[in-house]
Amino acid sequence: MDILGYRRPDGKVGIRNHILIVPTSVCSSTVAANIANQIPEAVALPNQHGCCQIGPDHLQTVRTLIGFGKNPNVAAVLVVGLGCEGIPIRETAAEIAASGKPVEVVIIQEIGGTLKTEAEGLRKVSELVRQVSHLQPEKVNICELSLAIECGGSDFTSGLASNPAVGIAADLLVAAGGNVMLSETTEFIGAEHVLARRARTPEVAGKLFQIVHDCEERAKFLNVDIRDGQPTPGNIAGGISSIEEKSLGCIYKAGHAPIQDVLKYGEIPKGKGLYIMDTPGQDIESITGMLAGGATVVIFTTGRGTPTGSPIAPVIKITANNHTYKMMEDNIDLDASPIISGEETIEQVGHRVFEEILAVSNGRRTKAESLGYKEFGIYKIAPTY
Repeated sequence: MDILGYRRPDGKVGIRNHILIVPTSVCSSTVAANIANQIPEAVALPNQHGCCQIGPDHLQTVRTLIGFGKNPNVAAVLVVGLGCEGIPIRETAAEIAASGKPVEVVIIQEIGGTLKTEAEGLRKVSELVRQVSHLQPEKVNICELSLAIECGGSDFTSGLASNPAVGIAADLLVAAGGNVMLSETTEFIGAEHVLARRARTPEVAGKLFQIVHDCEERAKFLNVDIRDGQPTPGNIAGGISSIEEKSLGCIYKAGHAPIQDVLKYGEIPKGKGLYIMDTPGQDIESITGMLAGGATVVIFTTGRGTPTGSPIAPVIKITANNHTYKMMEDNIDLDASPIISGEETIEQVGHRVFEEILAVSNGRRTKAESLGYKEFGIYKIAPTY
């Protein structure tokens, strides 16, 4: 089974062809955005971090920015630095360039202010556009696809219908040789033992139990009850009674394939199949981590409705709540409510989800893409100092 994709110099395949502008700190984010606003093919990350971060928190931000630059949906990159931030500007650019794609750098303090930097950045990005403008998508096997699966604004229909249907689609992609990532560690709590039964090895199961334990310990350290935030008020209004119920519904998205490994936030999988990534339950931070890990398309189930998109990947929205679909049809790509009404089975809708993934991979824009929604947020794991 083939899709249309862009083969990158490192051999990986993307389904979009973006020019990405990466600000290495919040201080260079406006300059990055101003450059991107002048080039239709370019998109800038609204990075809010990059300075006064230490230890694992610093490394996570670096890993995420590099992962976005390396993502196969990105054809070329401009790194925009201030000059005194904690993120190593040229080293970040060099790590991205190691993937073989063209990378340029501008640094505000070295060039002499924002106006000169924007002019130089515009010149460099326009040259990058010309360098990659000849690239055309080619037929590639669907095994080259990397799928991120997410849920947000969940209600009772999510665990009953849309999430299990996505699980069918995830199984189909894994069977075809592709990658699938499941995230949101907070939403494994109470269901981690169910997921762990599918771990490839006892060591992988141990990693899964460990990330859930660490998540719970972080909440205890702050002397807060994690149930104050999970389930969310919207989840509760939508009929979800507890974090365990939410978790049992969440994990349906991962289908039934064996779990190959547990990844750090933003870590790139080393093989094919189903992977777990350690992320928060917050949708945008979770999606950002999986895209830094190389995901090229996102499936996002929702019961209450959400417009969330991404700067570099198509985000396919699915709901099994017919009222939500009617109210937010401008934002929702696929209506799975026939499962609830009994008109279709979970398997039938799961195959429809898979066909939607194929169509989007072959160039069809999602509603979030067509509306220009490009949400981005890096998960912070320590205070800023």
